[in-house]
Amino acid sequence: MNQVKRSIKIVTEQKTIDKPPVMEGYPMRKWNIQIFQLNEHGEEIPATLFSKATYVLHESFGERARQTTSSPPFRITEEGWGEFDMQIILTAVEKGGDHTIVHDLNFQSNQYEAKHVVTFKNPKPNLLAVLRETGPVPGDENGRKKGEESAKKRKRPEKGINMDKLAENLQRLHEDDLLQVVQMIHDHKSNDTYLKNDVDAGEFQVDLYTLPDNLLHMLSMFCDERLMA
Repeated sequence: MNQVKRSIKIVTEQKTIDKPPVMEGYPMRKWNIQIFQLNEHGEEIPATLFSKATYVLHESFGERARQTTSSPPFRITEEGWGEFDMQIILTAVEKGGDHTIVHDLNFQSNQYEAKHVVTFKNPKPNLLAVLRETGPVPGDENGRKKGEESAKKRKRPEKGINMDKLAENLQRLHEDDLLQVVQMIHDHKSNDTYLKNDVDAGEFQVDLYTLPDNLLHMLSMFCDERLMA
């Protein structure tokens, strides 16, 4: 299984405000949350890997208990008196799925940070391209540059292959079928093909855009036959 990990940082700021307390003994506070990505050097960069962030707050917020913001840094601002655990659902770009994080809202400090790791499993080519813009991708050090240069020189197959659908269908195959796919790729790859076969980790990675057209058609037909059976 191909996995790419990215680190994010959640920054929370809070302060007391001059409003009548809702609960005796607990001053009212105003707080906000922002979300950033951390690059490979630990530096803040915009969290453009995600198209939106959905905050699931305490039920006492009523109609505001679920809020969505759709541009980095996905800032939310609220008022209240109590601490609680909330869910933050990060929706990745390029159909990369939802990733849920539990965040502890507390008033121990005026500002605090929490770091989390988000894992992308078997990212499709479009998402993988976005991930490469924000940090290293496992296996790239063993040939990504060659594969990328080759892909830039090649056009999409001219005979109507939907590459996104092919990538999705390959992930739907059973294990025995996937073994046949690996063998087909080894038998019919070209010098420009980028692949990585890590036997110890049980991982096989291939850039579909670096495969020759005849092999792409073979894989497409193979998937159709197996998934329709």
